[in-house]
Amino acid sequence: MTEQKFPTGITEQPLVQPPEFDPEDEYRPEPEPETLPPAWMDGSFRIGIHTSIAGSYLNALESARKLGCNALQIFSASPRMWQGGSARIPEVDAQAFRARRDELRLGPLVIHANYLINLASEQRMLQTRSIQAFHDEIVRALALGADFLVVHPGSRGEARIEQAISTIVESVKQASKRAPMRGLRILIENTAGMGAAVGARLEEVGEILAGLRNLPVGACLDTAHLFAAGYDIKSEAGLASTIGQIDGAIGLENVPVIHANDSKIGLGGRVDRHEHIGKGKIGAEAFARILRHPRFGSAGPEGLMGRAFVAETPIDDPGDDRRNVAALWELAGLKEHAPEAEKGFSMLTPALKKKISENRKIEKKSKAKRIKAKKRRG
Repeated sequence: MTEQKFPTGITEQPLVQPPEFDPEDEYRPEPEPETLPPAWMDGSFRIGIHTSIAGSYLNALESARKLGCNALQIFSASPRMWQGGSARIPEVDAQAFRARRDELRLGPLVIHANYLINLASEQRMLQTRSIQAFHDEIVRALALGADFLVVHPGSRGEARIEQAISTIVESVKQASKRAPMRGLRILIENTAGMGAAVGARLEEVGEILAGLRNLPVGACLDTAHLFAAGYDIKSEAGLASTIGQIDGAIGLENVPVIHANDSKIGLGGRVDRHEHIGKGKIGAEAFARILRHPRFGSAGPEGLMGRAFVAETPIDDPGDDRRNVAALWELAGLKEHAPEAEKGFSMLTPALKKKISENRKIEKKSKAKRIKAKKRRG
């Protein structure tokens, strides 16, 4: 029987072999361009000092330049007062600060948080106030274009250390809510171990960071605090041991800022008292060893790009600030590469020193009067 064919009304098309799939034909969205490192992060050694914002934020930048620094640390507001409202920085001031900093190629910019903040407090009112104050610190740091925001963990009072660490973690999380970090990194600073302060042990700092692993965080290690807490960074063997402990508890790659301070207190004294570089219990020889150690460097392969040593040393006499910065450059073996300091410049002028001295005498007399009055009433 002959097979019948029925018309379909559709023109028959010859079968064409489909081309082989070429992955290059597939649409691919372009990847986000990698964020370029800031101009100051060029592998060079970074040394700074805490400079004053008195009069203007711009003054802090000019002081750092005149003192021979290529990095700096500042407060974003008064460190010993609760700020009324949110104490925001006017955008015109913040923009001028960012522009001038770019011109001077200063970096990193480290901001130290208010000393009154206690993220470990179990007192609900103080904890709430601390969270709000730290949130405001984050907002001001972002406005100024800061790279790092350093904060002390706080004091635990009667709480167990485990509970205190949990409180600190929750406090930081609450403070950083609704704050787009935009390159800002929070650094938890180790402590000397005074009273019930959290963070004298490196393991405590490490546990806080572990609890905050979803946030941009790291650690700031203070040499005077390490020494007072019992870490022997003075001897060669002790420094090697301490580096091993830092690696184990925190990871040295998570320490972008080191507060370079000598100590008036001996090893394990658990009191926070800073001294001029090379003049304290740690000493010049130990600082040379620390500053020249490849693991503490600011370039690869063993160092960390952009790591900075920042002095928080006292200024007892005009020029102490400039001399401490110069000492760090010299002990690092980089005196000839240091930015040129302005001869004779100091944040402490003779007139300011006289005024401070007079104010201290007034405060001393006032205190004596209060004590006498209290004794009479008693």
